[in-house]
Parts: sequence; structure tokens; C-alpha cells
Amino acid sequence: MIPIDLSGTVALVTGASQGLGEATALMLHRAGASVAVNFWDDPAGANRLRAEAVVARMDAQDLSARRAVAIPADVRRPAEVAAMVAAAIARFGRLDIVVNNAGILRDRTLKNMSDDEWQAVIDTNLTGVFNVCKAAAPVLADGGRIVNLASIAASLGFFGQANYAAAKAGVGGLTRVLARELAKRAITVNAVAPGVVLTDMGATIPEAERARMLAQVPLARFGEPDDIAGVILFLCSRLSGYITGQTIHVSGGWYPT
Repeated sequence: MIPIDLSGTVALVTGASQGLGEATALMLHRAGASVAVNFWDDPAGANRLRAEAVVARMDAQDLSARRAVAIPADVRRPAEVAAMVAAAIARFGRLDIVVNNAGILRDRTLKNMSDDEWQAVIDTNLTGVFNVCKAAAPVLADGGRIVNLASIAASLGFFGQANYAAAKAGVGGLTRVLARELAKRAITVNAVAPGVVLTDMGATIPEAERARMLAQVPLARFGEPDDIAGVILFLCSRLSGYITGQTIHVSGGWYPT
């Protein structure tokens, strides 16, 4: 048996109040990492409540250590991102793992997509990754890990997702560049490209379109959040030390034809 043990490491997961971010944060915590659970502090306060609930679940598993904290930041805003990274280090003393998960959808055909809908997705899903990497890289421990969330949308070009596909393609390019730039410190940088995953975001896909998509998945099911989180866990572990600059598709075998 070769267990993955992240004891003594500190992970920051953006957009971790729900969906893939929540599943990833919980899995890294179960593997022994201390985890900073990032969330966008929306005016209604819903994300704060979700993030605090995620931290409470972690604390319930490990009452003595309390290896989790919720930290607000809008990844589109560099000053907030810098404060988030500083808060994680102030709480835990170091930073070893960064998972860039925060993302949004604003699906619309090119004809109908507004400038704001284009920019919102680029700012969150691509510039947000840049902002977090730029703030975290100088303080990330040597031998650390960065995992960025891409998407098979970048390869398949789903109808109505010009903004999302462009942003996620950009994440793949950014990942390859950072892998080269950070290799001298043995920091690996990889991306995970999920297929359709059964999260709240995945549920926004219309039923007829989901049926059409499912017919193209060889494993004949959509992904669960833990399917993606498990691959992220591997990329954050010592077992993945010779993998960098890669975009790993986790799609049930659904690839471009």
C-alpha cells in the first residue's frame, strides 16, 4: 500500500466553498494537509456560510488540530489575492500547494454575448489564475505544487462557450509557461481538464444537451467531484514529482474526434 500523505503541508484552494473546490479542499485535508478555503464574499453572504460549513466539516474530522480556515478574496483583484496568500501563511506558517479552482460560466452564443459576459469569464477564469499564481509563487515552498482547473471545453469548443473555452485554453498555456519558470525550484505546475461533472455548475446545462454529451462519454457517466479531486490529490503528492506542464483530461474518455 502506498498512501498519499500530505501531513505538514499547507494548501490554498480557490473557489472552495462548493463544487469541485469543496471536494478538493476536503480531500487534501483528509490526506493531512492544512487547508485555506477561499471564497468570493458575495453581498448576500451565501458563499461565506458555505465556506464556513466546509471548514466546520474539516474541524469535525480533526478537532485537536483545526487545520482549516476560510479566507475571502475576489481572485480578479490582485490586492485581495495578495492579502489572501498572506493570511494563509500567517495562519499556517507556510504554503506548499495552490489549487486554482475559482470559475464562473456566462454561456451565450457569440452573436448574443455581451462585452461584460466575455470579460467576466476571462477576468475570473484566466486572469484570476494569473493573479493567484503571481502572488503565491514567490512564497511557495520549493518542491511545491500548483494545480490549475482547465476544461475539456478548451479542446472541444462547446457551443455558446466562446468566453469559457478561451479562458480555459489560456489556463493551459499559462500552466506550460509557469512549469518552465518554476522548475528551477522543483515546483510543478499542472492543469486538470474535467469533463462534465455533477456539480451545481454542471446542473445548469440543459437536459437535452446533457443527454447528447453523455452519449459521447465512453464510461457512460458524468464525473463526480471526487473523481476530479482524486487526480488533483495525486498531482499535489510526491508521487507526481516528475509531471509538470501537463493538462490531464479527466473526462471519462471523452476526447475530440
